[in-house]
Amino acid sequence: MASSRIPRVGFVSLGCPKALVDSERILTTLRAEGYEVSPTYEQADLVVVNTCGFIDAAVDESLETIGEALERNGKVIGTGCLGARPQRILERHPRVLEVTWPETYAEVVSAVHEHLPPRHDPFLDLVPPQGVRLTPRHYAYLKISEGCNNKCSFCIIPALRGRLASRRIDEVLQEAERLAAAGVRELLVISQDTSAYGADIRYAPATWRGEEYRARFIDLARGLGTLGIWVRLHYVYPYPHVDEVIPLLAARRVLPYLDIPFQHGSPSVLKRMRRPAHAEDVLQRIAGWRRQCPDLTLRSTFIVGFPGETDREFEELLEWLQEAQLDRVGCFKYSPVEGAAANALGEHVPAEAQEERYARFMERAGAISAARLAARVGSRMRVLVDSVDEEGAVARSEADAPEIDGVVRIEAAGGLRPGDWADVEITASDTYDLRARLDAAALGASRR
Repeated sequence: MASSRIPRVGFVSLGCPKALVDSERILTTLRAEGYEVSPTYEQADLVVVNTCGFIDAAVDESLETIGEALERNGKVIGTGCLGARPQRILERHPRVLEVTWPETYAEVVSAVHEHLPPRHDPFLDLVPPQGVRLTPRHYAYLKISEGCNNKCSFCIIPALRGRLASRRIDEVLQEAERLAAAGVRELLVISQDTSAYGADIRYAPATWRGEEYRARFIDLARGLGTLGIWVRLHYVYPYPHVDEVIPLLAARRVLPYLDIPFQHGSPSVLKRMRRPAHAEDVLQRIAGWRRQCPDLTLRSTFIVGFPGETDREFEELLEWLQEAQLDRVGCFKYSPVEGAAANALGEHVPAEAQEERYARFMERAGAISAARLAARVGSRMRVLVDSVDEEGAVARSEADAPEIDGVVRIEAAGGLRPGDWADVEITASDTYDLRARLDAAALGASRR
């Protein structure tokens, strides 16, 4: 007689928020089929590792994690971006049960079935309508497409995840509606190229809530803006049609926040990167956006030490950054990626020079951030609470995405809980974070 014990799957999700959404989809299916999710390797009957393969450091982390799972459990299935290069996994770890390509959710579930069959009728299981999520209850990632049509020389995402494949807009808006109904207070819109949404399906129309929407960036923002929750737009390329969404940001239909991966400020480096925008034009458009939406927060990421980057090109980047006055900035030292065209470009910048440029870049970015945050001292704002401890609460403002941006630290949290709104007065700032005190009169409205 077969055991009636419920099968337990361990799950490790590595990499970016887009991979996290993939993990949530896989886990939702497994939970619907009666599997339990194990918090430890030892308690699991089998472990799935959703890998990242974007840069060499991510590949190393993925391979080390698979090795740890094999050592502590013994039964491992690999999936995710590194799954597009299965030989990299199997050469290092031949005991892995199976390796599946990224985004092949059904293949992952099928592999779990093969090595750990479900034990009961899936129709008897209860799964919340919003599915299984790996984020806190009050925020969620909303993935609107897979793949990418850009051919950036440093990136292999199109090879790993294919060309742009947009979801239907009614499907996206329905998922967002379910998440909002489940108590989500912030949606983070993600993809490889959010502003290209719908181009591959010719901006197909669909009906949601009795109104027609087309699968395009502006209609997506317009529809999400009716939900009455925070909507944050990530991975937006600065195409001309992005200008159309700025009035929605100014009206706070969606948050006045854009995450735009500019990558560099030197026109010659951008050309070698094959980036779809020009540095000078972007500066003019940033100025125009801020005239329309003075509260706009801009975050971005940059690469220093790109192959062939000269001292002058790096100085151009610093000058561009100073003029752009970006609010939130991250930086990476160029790292060769297997299969990337950039590996064959020019002379690679020595590690010592990369380190020096990284330090100078972050010093400039930090000074800009400190000055912009200092200007907020004395202002009042509404924040969303992420965590609470004996020292107070950690919250985020409209200008802060989870995990990657700064925070607002509230002293004397006064009964606040994660997921609460709080109206605060900013009392101090540092390079990346704000400090605040609670507006006591507004506390009663924090959970509404």
